[in-house]
Amino acid sequence: MDFEFSPEELDFVADVRRFIAAQKALPDAADVMAPDREADSMLADSPARRAFNRRLAEAGYLGMSWGREYGGQEKSGVYDYLLNEELASVGAPLIGKGVGCIGKTLIAHGSEKLKREFLPRILKAETEFALGYSEPSAGSDLASLQLKAVRDGDDWVLNGQKLWTTSAHFADWYWVAARTDPDAPKHKGISVFLLPMDHPGLTVTEIRTMGDHRTNQVFFDDVRVPGDYLVGNANEGWTYVCEALDYERFTMFTVGPIRVKFDALLELLRITRRDGVALADDPLLRRSVARLAAELESATMLQRRVIAAAMKGAVPTVEAAMYKLYSTELGRRMADFALDALGPEGLLRHDAPDAPAAGKWEHSYRATVVDTIGGGSSEVQKNIIARRGLGLPLR
Repeated sequence: MDFEFSPEELDFVADVRRFIAAQKALPDAADVMAPDREADSMLADSPARRAFNRRLAEAGYLGMSWGREYGGQEKSGVYDYLLNEELASVGAPLIGKGVGCIGKTLIAHGSEKLKREFLPRILKAETEFALGYSEPSAGSDLASLQLKAVRDGDDWVLNGQKLWTTSAHFADWYWVAARTDPDAPKHKGISVFLLPMDHPGLTVTEIRTMGDHRTNQVFFDDVRVPGDYLVGNANEGWTYVCEALDYERFTMFTVGPIRVKFDALLELLRITRRDGVALADDPLLRRSVARLAAELESATMLQRRVIAAAMKGAVPTVEAAMYKLYSTELGRRMADFALDALGPEGLLRHDAPDAPAAGKWEHSYRATVVDTIGGGSSEVQKNIIARRGLGLPLR
């Protein structure tokens, strides 16, 4: 299997790196690019980061894989992935929900009204979206969602609750799945709606994770949605949700941040001394570092398998589960090793004056736990691999 990128793809990477280098010279660069931002690095959650996305749009980097009739360039989806790999490596916001899952799903299933209203704004990076899927009783088993949508004339009225909506506190629009037929089997009777986040019937409350990452719960109280903001057909939303997640396969599985973190760990071991000897020269630590280096290469190959499968037109469900499981657990192992190597000083937080690496590894130790849960927990990924990859039966 050939995992090498073509000369044209490598030229594109070089162009993106030149673009990023130019952005680093701008006054707001420190507010845009932050490689140490663990779980939040993909979000355009500030004015500076939204302005950065608008500059991405002006440079022609958004919607590259869309059809020309919708303002795209009809490039292979691998270019979206390559762009996100470079953005993730410097902690810049990723192209994702708007360009990927929402934009492409609207192209495939949205009405002409929704296409005219949203696609141009997505390509100009003028609109940020939040995804409303998970609920208190519908996390890993998303099809069990219970947010109720009832038809009232030409409108739909939504009541219920969503959980773990990470972008709800800054997004402009909500892409939300609701149950429109309570009597249908759980994978049926689901519909997808678009509604503004400033709707008076929405209440957003903060949830702070152990990794200092903000997510939210959202309450719906008689939220009235006009019928023309229903995406596609009523009761076919499960298909749209699954397709929207598939559209992200090219973009969400980046390995660059893990490599950046590993390089930072190597540098920390070089400059940290114990009993007059650099930690990098300790034989036991060197053995552990070698193992982490090998595991990083394994993660890279698993990530390439996701891209390779998707490039062949397959849905890389198993490959994506393998990479997600392995890479997030590798992140945890890397943070665990860093704290073991640093000893008690590694437990100092960023506000402690003598914290090694400004408390990066103490924070990483907490944040990487969140990584193994978000987007489907490690246990869920193991089930996917076992059932769909190995054909093992349910017990």
